[in-house]
Amino acid sequence: MKKSFKYYIKGNREIVQKASRTLELCRILYNLCLEQRKFAWDNYHKSISCYDQIKELPSLKKFFPEFKEVPSQTLQEVVERVDKAFQNFFSRVKKSEKSGYPRFKSFNRYDSFTLKQAGWKLVGKELRINKIGSFKLFLSRPIEGEIKTVTIRKTLSNRWYVTFSCDKVASKPLPKTSKSIGIDVGCLSFLTTSNGEKISNPRFFQRAQKSLTQKQRSFSHRKKGSSRRNKMRIMVAKAHEKIFNQRRDFHFKIARKILLAYDTIYIENMNHFKSYRVLNRSMRDVAWFNFFNILLFKAEEAGKEVVKVPAKNTSQKCSNCQKLVPKELSCRIHNCPFCGLIIDRDTNAARNILRLGQSLQGAGALAPAMN
Repeated sequence: MKKSFKYYIKGNREIVQKASRTLELCRILYNLCLEQRKFAWDNYHKSISCYDQIKELPSLKKFFPEFKEVPSQTLQEVVERVDKAFQNFFSRVKKSEKSGYPRFKSFNRYDSFTLKQAGWKLVGKELRINKIGSFKLFLSRPIEGEIKTVTIRKTLSNRWYVTFSCDKVASKPLPKTSKSIGIDVGCLSFLTTSNGEKISNPRFFQRAQKSLTQKQRSFSHRKKGSSRRNKMRIMVAKAHEKIFNQRRDFHFKIARKILLAYDTIYIENMNHFKSYRVLNRSMRDVAWFNFFNILLFKAEEAGKEVVKVPAKNTSQKCSNCQKLVPKELSCRIHNCPFCGLIIDRDTNAARNILRLGQSLQGAGALAPAMN
């Protein structure tokens, strides 16, 4: 299976300056390729392919020698990113979704560059990159499998990370339990299982909001272009990164706990949230999509199964008699007038998800449910 391994790296001032220079040249090339495609279409209704732009790279180096500072494969990967941005754009247009034409990358908006087979070397706890130098590598866990690409990334807080994308990584199956569970997610509690267990919502953003607001206010009051404003920008970025890391760590721990206890996990299909903008602040703080992505990936690695089921009416139906019992979102108790079942609303929904998932599997409809 494929897997990525991310590590913190650290270099001296000279190495960091060279890496930043490489990143800036990649950003400039990205914008040049985007401008070339846009100009060709607006003026000549002509499309330029990824292959055409890669062929022009030697000429670009000839007229602009500074691009010789960047490894050739890294420049090619930048052109491939532009091509991928246009492919995604046309795909959204075809699906009649909000298209979002590829945008030019401003400073600090292009944060990574990629090396493929050549241009890098691992020597002990050092990552040596041609034309840049050696980064100290903090190996928090061993690298597994066969390394295919190496991506160097700079965060807004000026920290550097490397991600090794590996292939042929051995799976790590967990012991089988022959148990199944249905999961309903929410804002009041992070998730509720069909067994009635609730995991509380840690609300990392809400807990840090007061401190974050103060930092953002201080940042906005400082003069643009000043060193004091840049220092405050880094402080704000570090605060956001801490929230992100806390939330991600929480998601991994909960996913691990569930996969240790159950073989088959039934979850809601969240595709009805077609745009992330429809989510309010509490929904974004809980980050259901990120958790489900982690759960799906870790389940594949552990040899377990995650099944998505339609979420329609899972909160309105009675899990006992299957009759519709309409209720407002503010009503947190399911009280069925038909069979007399009184139960927590989220537990009722989780039981419906479990029942629906098992019925779909039994009817051979698992494949559509996984889409």
